[in-house]
Amino acid sequence: MTIYQKLQLRSLPFLIAGLVSLLLLLLSGCHPSNFRSQAAQGSQLVLSALTDPKTFNFANNQSFPNIFLFAYEGLTRENGVTGKVEPALAESWEMSADKKRIVFTLREGLKWSDGHPLTVDDVVFTYRDIVANPDIPTDAKDGLRIGPRGLFPQVRKLSDRRVEFLLPEPFAPLLRATSAPDGVLIMPKHALEETLRTRGSDGNLKFISTWNTDTPPEQIIVNGPFLLESYTAGQRLVFRRNPYYWRQDAQGNPLPYIDRIVWQFVESTDTQLLRFRSGDLDVMGDSRPLHPEYYSLLKREEKRGNFQVYNGGPWSGILYMAFNLNKAQDASGKPIVDPVKSRWFNNLAFRQAVAHAIDRDRINVNLFRGLGVIQNSPISVQSPYFLSPKDGLKVYEYNPQIAKDLLLKAGFQYNNQGQLLDADGNRVRFTLLTNASNLVRVAIGSQIKQDLARIGIQVDFNAINFNTLGDKISTTRDWDAHIIGFTGGIEPHSSANFWMTNGASHYFNLAPQPGQQPPIQGWQATDYEKEIDRLFIAGARELDETRRKAIYADFQRLVQEQLPILLLVNDSALMASRNTVDGLKYTGLPSWGLWNIHELRVKK
Repeated sequence: MTIYQKLQLRSLPFLIAGLVSLLLLLLSGCHPSNFRSQAAQGSQLVLSALTDPKTFNFANNQSFPNIFLFAYEGLTRENGVTGKVEPALAESWEMSADKKRIVFTLREGLKWSDGHPLTVDDVVFTYRDIVANPDIPTDAKDGLRIGPRGLFPQVRKLSDRRVEFLLPEPFAPLLRATSAPDGVLIMPKHALEETLRTRGSDGNLKFISTWNTDTPPEQIIVNGPFLLESYTAGQRLVFRRNPYYWRQDAQGNPLPYIDRIVWQFVESTDTQLLRFRSGDLDVMGDSRPLHPEYYSLLKREEKRGNFQVYNGGPWSGILYMAFNLNKAQDASGKPIVDPVKSRWFNNLAFRQAVAHAIDRDRINVNLFRGLGVIQNSPISVQSPYFLSPKDGLKVYEYNPQIAKDLLLKAGFQYNNQGQLLDADGNRVRFTLLTNASNLVRVAIGSQIKQDLARIGIQVDFNAINFNTLGDKISTTRDWDAHIIGFTGGIEPHSSANFWMTNGASHYFNLAPQPGQQPPIQGWQATDYEKEIDRLFIAGARELDETRRKAIYADFQRLVQEQLPILLLVNDSALMASRNTVDGLKYTGLPSWGLWNIHELRVKK
C-alpha cells in the first residue's frame, strides 16, 4: 500500500490531527491569526512554501519559489493566461527592421521601495554590470547569451527613460528574456553599485555575498508589489505592500490590493494540507501543484470548507531523473563521480535500459491518480514547439526484458542471484536522491527503486532537505542520481541555463562556474551536448516560426535519443484557494499560480 492509499483511509484522523495542529499553533504563537490581528487595518493573504528562501539577491537565485515572485519585476512580463509578453517597467518598445536593435521606454515616475527613482541607469546596471559580468555566476545570463560566442546585448542609456539594446545578431527570445518572473529582473544601482567595486577574502566580488538571507529584510530594496517586512528562519517571511509600486487599476486605485502576505515555511505537504483544511492557509498548490490525492480529498470538501479547487490542465515544466555524467576532477585530482559508476552512467545503453525499466504508467495511476501527464518531450506541452510521439519522438515504453537485453549487449552480466554486474564484476548499485518535502517525488523514488530491482540494479534511495539537495547538484556535485523538477513555459530558450553546456543549471554535467569554490578541472562536454548548444543557438537566431519549430523538434528528438535526463510523469496544474481570494487567473502555463498577485483581493 502506498503512502497515498493510506492517506485515503485516514480522513477522520486528518480532522483530529487538524484540530491538534491548530491547538499547537495557537499555543506556540505561530498561528496566522496572530498576524491578522496585527494587520487588522488591512487585508492579508497566508501562503506556504516547503523550504526557506536561499537568497534575497536575484542574481544568486537558483530555486523556486522565491521572494522575487513577490518583490521584483522586469522590463516586461509574461501573461499567465495568454503567454504573451506585456509591458511592465517598460511601457513600450521599438524594434528595428533587422531585429538587431530594440529600444525600451520606461514608465514615467518609477520608484524603488525606498523612494529612490528607478531609471535607465538601473536597467544598464542590471544587464551590463551584473548579468554580463563574467565574475558573477548568475543563472540570468544563460538566457541572454547570443550566438556561438555567447555574446551579451550592448545596453546603452539614451535618456532617463529610454534604453537601447544592440544585438550581434537577431535573437528571437529577447523579449521573453526581459520578462518576469523567469527572465531578468531589474536591480537597484544606488544600493548595490559599491558591492561590485570590492572583493572579499575569497577573491569574489562582495556583490555575490550581498543580500543573503541573514540581511535584515528592511535593507532589501525592491521594485515589485511587495517588500520584505520580517523573516524568521524556518517559520515565515512576511511581506507588506510596496507604497511606491507603479501599478494602478482602471479606476486609478494603487495596486496591490492586499496589504500583507505571510509566507509560511512548512516542510511537509501533509502538514500544509492540515493547515489549509483547518483554515490557516488561504491557498495551497500555488508554487507546486497539489498532490492528486489531495485534489480528490479537497474536491469533496469545497462547499463545506468554503474554498475552490482548480484544475488548470497540464502544468508547464518537467519532472525528471538524471545521472551524474560529469567526468571532471576536483582540485586535488579526485574524480567527482566514482569512475566505476561514471562508466555506467555515461553508457547510453545503460540509460536506455533504466528508461525502459521505469513503469511510468504505474507512477501515473498509483501516485498521480491518473491525473498526471507522461512526459516524452523536454518542452512544455503549452509551447508551440512541443513535439509528441506521433511526430516521431522516441518513447521508452515499460519493458524490463528490453532493459535486460540492452544491458547484456552492453557487456553487463547477471550473477546467480539475479544481481546486475558490470563487465569487471562490480555490483551495479547507486544512490538516488530527491527532496524529502515533496511526497510525490519520494513515492516515485521508492517505486523506481522497486522497478530497477527487477532488472538487478540496487538503488539506495535517500530523500533529503531541498536546500541540501540543491547544494549537491549545483555546487559540490556530490551525487549519483537525482529526481527533481524544472520550470518550463512557451519559449524553449528560457531553459537554456539547463540545456546548454555553459548553463548554471546544466546539472547532469555541470561545467566550472565563475567564482565557485573549490574549482574543478578536466570537465568535458559530449558531442550530443555540443549539438544541443548548436541547436539552441540556431533556434534563438531564427525568426521564421516554421524553421524554428524544426530546430526545436531536432532538439527534442536528440534528447530522447541520448537521454541525458529520463523524463517521468508531470503534474496537472491543481490548486486550492479560499473563496475569500478574488481575482485568480489560474492555468497550467505559469510556474506560479498567483502570477497576477498584484490584482488579487482578499474579501472580508
